[in-house]
Amino acid sequence: MKALVLSGGKGTRLRPITHTSAKQLVPIANKPILFYGLEFIAQAGIKEVGIIVGDTKREIMNAAGDGSRFGLKITYIEQEAPLGLAHAVKIAENFINGDDFVMYLGDNLLRDGIISLVNEFNSTKPNAQIMLVKVDNPSAFGVAELKNGKVVRLVEKPKVPPSDLALAGVYIFDKNIFTAVNSIKPSGRGELEITDAIQYLVEKGMNVKPCIVAGWWKDTGKLEDLLEANRLVLETMEQKISGKVDDKSKIEGRVVLEKGSEVVNSIIRGPAIIGENTKVINSYIGPFSAIYFNCNIENSEIEHTIILENSKVANVARIEDSLIGQNVNIIKSGKKPQAYRIMVGDSSSIEL
Repeated sequence: MKALVLSGGKGTRLRPITHTSAKQLVPIANKPILFYGLEFIAQAGIKEVGIIVGDTKREIMNAAGDGSRFGLKITYIEQEAPLGLAHAVKIAENFINGDDFVMYLGDNLLRDGIISLVNEFNSTKPNAQIMLVKVDNPSAFGVAELKNGKVVRLVEKPKVPPSDLALAGVYIFDKNIFTAVNSIKPSGRGELEITDAIQYLVEKGMNVKPCIVAGWWKDTGKLEDLLEANRLVLETMEQKISGKVDDKSKIEGRVVLEKGSEVVNSIIRGPAIIGENTKVINSYIGPFSAIYFNCNIENSEIEHTIILENSKVANVARIEDSLIGQNVNIIKSGKKPQAYRIMVGDSSSIEL
């Protein structure tokens, strides 16, 4: 069995972060989202992975490399434009070469990985296996309709959903999926939809097996889901102090301090993670915060927030429920006259 990981797409719902960075590389608990998926794939015993890349090809390749760090062999497959999930399958046909394969969306996160899903497929040998999760807003997803435990219909982002079972970002297929993706037509939005391809299999009498997710699943394409995924992962972490903590500081709860980090006259209340070579001085870092590497936090309070690398926050009363990008400075100045002095990129959101 092989794996196909989709890491193209423009990440429009996470702009401005994704103007300069691939959405699959935004860190959750200080690890890029993409890396969780690659680790899950390796844990399931899969060795060969094709990664579909687009405009952010160079960033993805630099981050994941040849895959050896994960125990994988990675092949990169370029998609000229985001033409749909089924199109990504279509262009990977030569790489898959007739094998069964897992398709994994690179910005998705699962609590329990994919070992049980792969084992189930190998033991029952359906033509396709789709992972489903109950959601409150099925109109935002591809939705499956079941009858007597069997898939009878799939619809992409329906206005009137036939069920609350959304297609999560993990699928397993045999070679019949290539007949399907080569038979369907683009949807109204100009994409080859994976729901249409799976519906083709259903209509041809193929065995499409549904699997309901037992643990949590997150599509991290939006800020609130990204922060929620960060919270869920942080709650599973054990305390590990590899940095320096002075005698005026307090570490409360499950806190990870990575090597080279330094905490001075501050309170860190977990679950939280402080990245390599990051300094926290005269500050409070509250629960569900992840501060990446080479950051500097001074005289500030931060909670339920993700801060990316090389950023600085100084003299800010409180930041919460936020995502702060790379190389950002957020500083309350004492200059007169008092004013907000702001430089922000396209598609930004600021609440003062």
